[in-house]
Order: sequence, then structure tokens, then C-alpha cells
Amino acid sequence: MFTALGILYMQPNHCLKLAPDQKEKLRFLFLAKWAESDGRPDPVDGSHATYHSELRDTLKAIGLTVEASGRIERMFEKPDCDFVVTLFNRAGFQNSEMLVPLLSMFHSVPFLGASPILRGLGDDKHLMKLVARSRGIATADWEIYRRDALEIAPPSFDWTKLVVKPNASSASWGIGLFATWDDARAHMEDLHAQGHDVIVEAYVSGVELALPVIGARGPWMLPVVRFDANNPDAIRSYRQKRHLEPSDTVMLNILKDPAMESRLADVANALMPELWPFDYGRLEFKYDAGTDTLNFIEINLSCNLWSTKATSFSARSLSMTHEDLIETILCHSLLRQGVVEPEHVMDAH
Repeated sequence: MFTALGILYMQPNHCLKLAPDQKEKLRFLFLAKWAESDGRPDPVDGSHATYHSELRDTLKAIGLTVEASGRIERMFEKPDCDFVVTLFNRAGFQNSEMLVPLLSMFHSVPFLGASPILRGLGDDKHLMKLVARSRGIATADWEIYRRDALEIAPPSFDWTKLVVKPNASSASWGIGLFATWDDARAHMEDLHAQGHDVIVEAYVSGVELALPVIGARGPWMLPVVRFDANNPDAIRSYRQKRHLEPSDTVMLNILKDPAMESRLADVANALMPELWPFDYGRLEFKYDAGTDTLNFIEINLSCNLWSTKATSFSARSLSMTHEDLIETILCHSLLRQGVVEPEHVMDAH
């Protein structure tokens, strides 16, 4: 099924394969903090170290020639490669998600993901909510409190609880849920002191839904993943998402609701003109069945591709292996940037 903007909707036969001669010819640089690790969890980054190690090994299992580097400085001089696969999203300074894409463009080396400006847009939660609102998409009320803001006044919208988090963070780092303005403000001031802009949102209840969209021969919407938690009102922390401490039980399930799938496809269609082209991403929502309210939360244009996470889980429901998923995303990126010609990419059946 093709929606208005050509999103491939839940079709299992759009995987792509790179021709063997191109696998032999092309040289890939894999850049990630734990690209050279043995896969053991890190005391601070937890399972992210395992994820980076797995992706490196998956690239090699596909049959690619891969150099792995855990140093962002590898890009300070032009790398001897044909393509950069980067997972350097949190490199210890603000807006680091744009650095490797910018350096890649400076060196005229194609890279996985999206353009630097789109990466910045996607990681700025406030700007993405403005984009959503401009496209008629519902999202929880919010205020942005930049560092050194002229005033830190209570939000102008009605609320019962407030979600306070860095405006550009991943894996829920720094998130907090508060019932009083004094507590919310104290957390905000702490995040400001650590160098972060802060977004404050009205808490909305409901089940979390994730909509993976990957590149194939155009944008491909994978099946929607539903996060079923034993405490749906709890907010999972960074340490819980990185498996550094216990969390409430969360089960991943494929959404079996054609009407909701259609609503989410409409949202994806509405956002694609703002975001396409990109190679892979995950749109996140909360749905309250009691009020039939669907709220856009955020988009992650460098979402976690670990085999245990939502995007790979979604792909498996279409009988795709993890290698199928990664190779399809790579083929799309290589094609759209002219690294390979159309005859070098085959449809997998």
C-alpha cells in the first residue's frame, strides 16, 4: 500500500541487498563510542556498549569491509573510506549529533542518517513540536526554557503534572516527573547548571506507541510497536533504558489496530515533507484510549537499532532478520547519496 507521499506501509518484500562486487569494493568507517568494544555493558552507558559492538559485527556479517573507531577525532582529517556509519549522538557536548555529519560534509564523504540540519531539528524537541503543531498534529502543551532565560515563570498552560527534561537528550537522560512547580523548577535549574536547555511539558497519560520509518525505495513505515508496561504512568529513566538498574516490566507488542495504524500513517505523511530524506527514524506517540487522544511526543532520527529494541522488533514481525534491516537501511542511504548505482542494489524476495 502506498500512502499519499509514497510511504510503503507494512509490506514484507521491500528489503534491499547490495551487490557482492560493491560489498567487496566499498570501504566503511563505523564511528561510535563503543565501536571497538567487546560488547560488555559499560558502567555509565550500560547496554549501549553492547549495541555498538553488535552493529559493528552485523556490518561485517553482511559482508562489508569495516574499520571501527571509537574516536570522533578520526574525522578531523578526511577518512580513507567511501561511507561513514556514525552513532556518535552524545559525544559529551551540546549538539554533538551534528558534528560527524558536518565533518562528513566538509570532507565530501557520504554518511548514514540525515543532513546535519535535520539531525539538529529532530533532536530539538521544542522545534519538532512546533513542526508538529504547524502540520495540525496534536502534541502535549509545552514551554521551552533555554539556558540563561530572561525569566523562569510557571507554564502558561493548565497541568496536573509536569515532565521536565533536557531539550536535546536521548534515552530519557535527565527526565523527571513533578507534581509541584517548585520541584519542577528545581530540576530545571539543575539541568541549566549542567549546560542544557530545558523543555517542560504537560504530562499526558496513555500507552506509548513507536512508529519506525526506514529508507528502502522511499520511506517505509514498519509495523507500529506498542509498549505495554505494568505501570503505564511511570516514566522510565536513562539508567533503566540502559539496563543499569531495574525498571517496570515493559513488553513490546505489535499494534493490531488498523484504524490506529491508519491514523499514524496520516501523521507520518504529514511530517515527511519536513523531514525526508533520512535513512531511519522512530516517531513516538502516546495514545489515551479513554479520550481517544493521540499525542506526538518526538522523533528520533538516529534511533536505537539494537536487535532487542523496537525498530528491529518491528522488522522481525515482517520476517526480516536484523541483517536484512541494517542492509536495507544502508542500501537506501548509498543509493540516495549516489555512492552506488541503481543496478548495484537488488530487491530481496
